[in-house]
Amino acid sequence: MGRKMKAVKRKYQKKIKLAKQNRKTKWAPFWVILKKFGIGKRVHPSRITRIRRSWRRTKLKIKPRRVHKKHLG
Repeated sequence: MGRKMKAVKRKYQKKIKLAKQNRKTKWAPFWVILKKFGIGKRVHPSRITRIRRSWRRTKLKIKPRRVHKKHLG
């Protein structure tokens, strides 16, 4: 595998990880509440959501992209 192919694969894997973590930022859907608690019960979706990630609180441990060093001379 050449350099270019490795870079493309690395970037693709990073996008997959970011997309997966982005799905963990949402509350549980409303129909899950209806299914679990019934129609008459008013409950916030946060009571069912197990993993809730915030982009402010916790940062992802994904390495930044490689940048070539600028030569000074």
